[in-house]
Amino acid sequence: MARIRRGHRGAATWAALLVWLTWALTATACAPSRSAPGVEFGIAYGNRLVWMSDRELSAALDDAVTVGARWVRADLSWADIQPVPHGDFLWWKFDRVVGAAEERGLDVLPVLAYTPPWARPAGCGTDKCAPADPEAFAAFAGAAARRYAPRDVHRWEVWNEPNIPVFWQPAPDPAAYTTLLRATSRAVRRADPSAGVVLGGLAAPDTSGRDISAPDFLAAVLARGGGRSVDAVGYHPYTYPALPGTATGPALDWARIDRTRDSLRRLLTAHDAADTPVWITEFGAPTNGPGPASDGRTTPAGEEPTHVTEGRQAQIAAEAVRTARRTPLVRTLIWYTERDQGTDRSTPENFFGLRRYDGTAKPAFGALRDAIAAPHGG
Repeated sequence: MARIRRGHRGAATWAALLVWLTWALTATACAPSRSAPGVEFGIAYGNRLVWMSDRELSAALDDAVTVGARWVRADLSWADIQPVPHGDFLWWKFDRVVGAAEERGLDVLPVLAYTPPWARPAGCGTDKCAPADPEAFAAFAGAAARRYAPRDVHRWEVWNEPNIPVFWQPAPDPAAYTTLLRATSRAVRRADPSAGVVLGGLAAPDTSGRDISAPDFLAAVLARGGGRSVDAVGYHPYTYPALPGTATGPALDWARIDRTRDSLRRLLTAHDAADTPVWITEFGAPTNGPGPASDGRTTPAGEEPTHVTEGRQAQIAAEAVRTARRTPLVRTLIWYTERDQGTDRSTPENFFGLRRYDGTAKPAFGALRDAIAAPHGG
C-alpha cells in the first residue's frame, strides 16, 4: 500500500481515507468468522460422507459451514478405495467429499485407516485389523497425498483410536502402530512436503480388558521415536455426562491433556516435543440409548447413565468450545457428529448428532454455533 503523506493532498484525501476505513471496518465486522483465534473447529463424519447422495452430502457440509467449522474429518478407508490388490484406486468416492468441501471453503482431514481383505493378516475377518504389511498401507497413503495435495488437502490423521481393540485388532500394539505411523508419515511427506501428520486420535478408555490408556499408548509411541513422525497428537476425551471444564469423573479425560501427572503435555515435554499440539479429533455426547439419561444434576440411584438429555448435550457442546480455548495445547476441536445414525435405542452410538435422525436440529446445534461465534474466550 502506498504511504499517505500529510500536507498538500488536502481534505479530500483524508475524507476518502475515512470512507475507506469505515468500509473496511464494516466489512470485517460483517464477515463470517469460522472460529476465534487460537482454536479451529470442525465436524467428524466417520465413514458416512462417501456413501451419501449429492443432496445428503451438500446438507451435511452446509451444516459444517453454519456452525462455523473449518474442518471436515472423514474416513479415507483403504478398504473402500483399493478393495482388490493391484487394482485401480476408486478415488471418485472421496473426490466427491473433497469437491463438496472445496465449494464451501472447508478443509478436509482424512483419516487414513482400515484394511481391505487382501491386505489383512491371515485369519482376520474385519477391516479393523492392522495391515499385514505397513509399507503397503503407506503406499496407499502416499498415493492419497499425491492426489489431494493439489486440492489443498495437507493434513492427514493416521488411523482412528489405535489404543483400543475396537479399532486395532486383535489387540492394541504400540510398537506395531509406531511402525505403521513412521512408514505412513514418510510416504505422505514424500508425496507432499507441506503435509502435516496427526497421530491417530487416541480413545480415553477405562483401560479394562485389552484397552491401553491414552497416556500409556502415547508414551510407548514416543519412546519408539514416533513423535518425530507427527505434527500433532489426536485425542478423543469424551467427558459426558460431565462438562469438560471440570476435573473429576469422566472429565479427567480432558484434564489429562495438561492438568494431570500423566498428562499428554508432560509426556510430550519429556520427549522433546513440548510444542506438539493436541487435536481433539472427536468430542461429543449421545442423547439416547439404553438406560437412564443424565441432565448433569440427577441420575437414578444405582444406575450409570449411558447418555445425556438434549439440554445437557447443548451445555457440553458450548462448554467444550470454551474449555478448548482455555487449554493452551489444544489447536483443533472437532465435534462428533452432524446427524444421528439411526433410532435403535439399544446403543448410544446412534445418537451423537447435532441433528436427530429425521433431520431436525437438537439444541446442541445452536449451542455449538453460538459458542464458536462468540468472542475469543467467550
